[in-house]
Amino acid sequence: MKLAISATGKDLDSTIDPGFGRTTYFLIVDAKSGDIVKVIDNSAAQNAGGGAGINAATIVSGSGAQVVLTGQVGPKASEILHAGGIKVISNVRGTVGEAAELYKKGAISSSD
Repeated sequence: MKLAISATGKDLDSTIDPGFGRTTYFLIVDAKSGDIVKVIDNSAAQNAGGGAGINAATIVSGSGAQVVLTGQVGPKASEILHAGGIKVISNVRGTVGEAAELYKKGAISSSD
């Protein structure tokens, strides 16, 4: 299973970005191994005048991720993610590595 985690940087020590649509990066992490399998630059959505969440959700929907870990997701972005079969877990804090480990242990789960 792959996790899409909104992040301020490109490694497991990066802080989870509290905003989904305007995050700097999405790190695609293998939930089983905890390894980063892909880094997605979100600058196009991040710098958009409007619709950042929709653009970011479209990017994540095409990434192969099944779960999003982030701070907050707006309603339109959430709708797109859910339509793509992606579970959303919000209010996640800490580093990317910590969040991936907590997910692996079942310590955080989706409210959907």
